[in-house]
Amino acid sequence: MSDTARLKATVYVGGLDNAVNERILAEAFLPFGEIVEVSLPKPEVPSSPDPHRGFGYVEFEVPGDAKEAIDNMHQSELFGRVIKVAAAKPQKESNEGLGSKTAIWEQEGWLAKHAVSDEDRLAAEKARNGSDVRPDGPMQGLEGLDVAGPQPASS
Repeated sequence: MSDTARLKATVYVGGLDNAVNERILAEAFLPFGEIVEVSLPKPEVPSSPDPHRGFGYVEFEVPGDAKEAIDNMHQSELFGRVIKVAAAKPQKESNEGLGSKTAIWEQEGWLAKHAVSDEDRLAAEKARNGSDVRPDGPMQGLEGLDVAGPQPASS
């Protein structure tokens, strides 16, 4: 099965209680079709007392079974907690997005999206050079502000 077909046949299950394990999750989703794999990602911190990160993935043999599971299990209750069931999204590369070890501007798509065109760069430079003319003194333009505070209403 190709990666895109596997992704279509996989559901994300969020909001899981710590008591839920792979066997329980598989049994909860078994009525919707043949299950290929169930995974509960472990916590990133090895010293964490939690058995998993509160979510998991269930991969079905047939993509239609995954849709059926989403339609029937989303917002249902498992071990006293309301679970979220949705289509699984592709995993981001480790050098993409938040949590990346690479600066955002060094990532491939960022420059293409945020680069400034030569025309805009020239316009900004002109604006900077034109506004570079400084007033004669630091207080120029503040002559009428010799009294602090609100002005009395004139009658």
